[in-house]
Parts: sequence; C-alpha cells; structure tokens
Amino acid sequence: MKADGHSQFVSAPDGLRLHVRVYGARDGGRLPVVCLPGLSRNGSDFDILAGALSQAPGKSRRVLAVDFRGRGLSEYDSDPANYSLPVELADVVAILTALAAEPAIFIGTSRGGILTMLLAALRPTAIAGAVFNDIGPVIENTGVMRIKGYVGKLPQPASIEEGAAILRRQAGAQFTRFTPDDWIDQARRNWWMKDGKLVPAYDTALSKTLEEADLDRPPPALWAQFDAVPKAPLMVIRGEHSDILSAETVAAMKARRPDLTNVEIKGEGHPPQLEGALVDAIAAFAERCDRAR
Repeated sequence: MKADGHSQFVSAPDGLRLHVRVYGARDGGRLPVVCLPGLSRNGSDFDILAGALSQAPGKSRRVLAVDFRGRGLSEYDSDPANYSLPVELADVVAILTALAAEPAIFIGTSRGGILTMLLAALRPTAIAGAVFNDIGPVIENTGVMRIKGYVGKLPQPASIEEGAAILRRQAGAQFTRFTPDDWIDQARRNWWMKDGKLVPAYDTALSKTLEEADLDRPPPALWAQFDAVPKAPLMVIRGEHSDILSAETVAAMKARRPDLTNVEIKGEGHPPQLEGALVDAIAAFAERCDRAR
C-alpha cells in the first residue's frame, strides 16, 4: 500500500535543510515510526511500508521517512566531510526534536541501522523498539568494498530501463528473485529526472565517505552500541545473499538479546526490500512495541 505523505523540512544543527516525508497523523496510543535509509538511499525506500503503517484501519500511526543530508530532497553539503556518522547522528536528533517524534520505533536499513545503534548510546530513551534491516554490530568488509565500488560511480543511464539494466548487472547475483518490474522500481529510486536527464538521487560526493575503506581493515565492531539499545523489542532482517550482515553476526546478536526476532529473506541480498510479507511482520512488531511501552 503506497501513500504520498507530505514533505517537511527541518534545519540541521549547522543550518542545512533536511527533508522528511511524514505519513499519517499522531496517535496518542501508538508509537511513531522513524525510518532511516542506507548510505546512498533515501526515504522513498519506505513508501510501501509507510503506507501500510500509516493507513491501517484502526491501527494507523505516524511514520517519518528521513532523507539524510545529500540524499533525496535534503540539501547537499558543500563539504563532503560532513557526510559522516557523527554529523548525521546530530541531524537525526534535530529531526526527532523538531517533529516531536520520540520515543519511537526505529527502522534502520544498513547505515540507518548503524545510526540507530549510535543513537542508543547517545539517547537511549528515544528508542522504543528497533528493526535492523541487514545490518548488525559486525559489518562484513567484502560488502563494504562492493559498495565502495559503485557509490557515485555508476554510469548515467539514458532511460529508466537502461538504469534497471545497470542495476541488474551490478546486483543481480544478490537479488535473484527480482522481476523486471522490481529492477525498474529500483532504478526509479536510484535516478531522478533533473533538467531533462537522469541523475543520481544523492550527492555523488558520498563516495568520499568510503575512500578510507580497505579490504585489510574491517570496520570496527559496534557491540557496545548494540548493547546500549534499551530493553525494548528488537528485530533483525537479513537477506539470504547479504555480504554485509552474516548469519554468524545474527546468531551473536540473538545470544546477547534472546528476545530478538530474526527474519531471513530468501532470494535477496543487501538490503532486503521492505515489501510483501515483511510489511505485515513489521506491522505486528510495531504493535508489540506499543504493548511493551
């Protein structure tokens, strides 16, 4: 179920203009949901999920889908060094404060899940539940290097159909269940029309955030940040072919938090799309968070 929502803009601590797509209305009995996307992605990844959560008869809730700085409709930063986790974490806090959206259920895809863990260490009372979409405290370096190889570097397609073909060549081995229509949908989220041509839906200077990534130096583990997540309901989603989140890391997360719900999505890689049966699973999870609260 898709929903249009409406745009709101929030000033970051440094004055940059941040875009948030807001779906639904406040409901005093239901927690809001805050959706945080992946590195080069934007809030449109949550359109179907946000529609389902914000329009469910008798169970609707407010959903906020964030565009990080330099992505989607948020303002681009003139200094690419600000495309960093500390700056983006401060942006998330500014959004939560400006839109009175805490405590909330956080749905973090990839980088969005990392920011959720960092938020737990900084402001644990903001989190009433968390869904980690194909991300955990240990980030597999092979996946990081793969992402480094394409962020800001994909060819510029002449059409959405050509964009779909580019994405299929780049990620087809991970998303084996995708149909031609799925690839078209992904292309429409990766490239937008501007001045008569398709351009990436993000600042290509984001590639600079990965310049230091090295195959021999894996990202530091975030177990302390994961452990800081409050004793609220947790869910982790893993794509069967993911090269960012391993099954071993999911097992270790479960050992630390036995109440954690884990779901593996067949035929998908990093990250699984929040559609189909996953929407129902997340809706049920959100209701569990309401009851726990």
